[in-house]
Amino acid sequence: MRITAVGTGTAAPTADAVNAGWLVDAGGNRLLFDCGSGVVHRMAALGLDWRTITHLVITHFHADHISDIATLITAWRWGQLPARTAPIEVIGPVGTLEMMQRTAALFGAVVLEPGTFAVTIRELTVGEVLQLPDEAELEACKVPHTAESVAYSLRQGGRRFVYTGDTGPDAGVAAWAAGADVLVTECSLPREMPVEGHLAPEDCAALAAIARPGCLVLTHRYPPLDAVDVVGIVTKDYSGPVRLAHDGWFIELGA
Repeated sequence: MRITAVGTGTAAPTADAVNAGWLVDAGGNRLLFDCGSGVVHRMAALGLDWRTITHLVITHFHADHISDIATLITAWRWGQLPARTAPIEVIGPVGTLEMMQRTAALFGAVVLEPGTFAVTIRELTVGEVLQLPDEAELEACKVPHTAESVAYSLRQGGRRFVYTGDTGPDAGVAAWAAGADVLVTECSLPREMPVEGHLAPEDCAALAAIARPGCLVLTHRYPPLDAVDVVGIVTKDYSGPVRLAHDGWFIELGA
């Protein structure tokens, strides 16, 4: 399993981080988790093969997590020769179909009817386990952020990847993520700037202390955290490995 940070940024534009996007290669599956602004061109800049993604997996419907969906589908249809023919499955929480229909209403029928390939939409309910090729399993867990927001767990080849998307503190989510080889979680703002539905470094430490992942990876960091020793704060209460993700960061897990 190979996990690549495509976009690690937030709603605050910065020069070095585009919006949310994580590409995971698991067997024959290539899943893009979230597709915010800049993710498609960042994949090209990083030399990642955007053409062969098999699944697009959405955590919630905020713009910094979905605004490049139309760009990606349009690229598959008209940005390569020959055009894509392999089907693509869009997976997300309840409401994903309506979100895609609204996206198509704005950007055109190509979003849902690209012509050369089929787009299917799967609304994954919380607790449901979706079987993917090569014995991979995808599961969703409700997180406190928006009404539809979910985290995802991907298992394949004896490895487990968990991605929280945007979330507030929740011990249930931490317990659900327990034992993940890699736990990618948001870490938005310092404790002195609390925002409901997001995590401070201290919250990330509490999450990891319960989940005990093989590696804790922090993403979705707003600029005020640049002045904070994020790793130092987290490791006061959590002794496991901690990494600050940046666009292009990756980790590869053997069988």
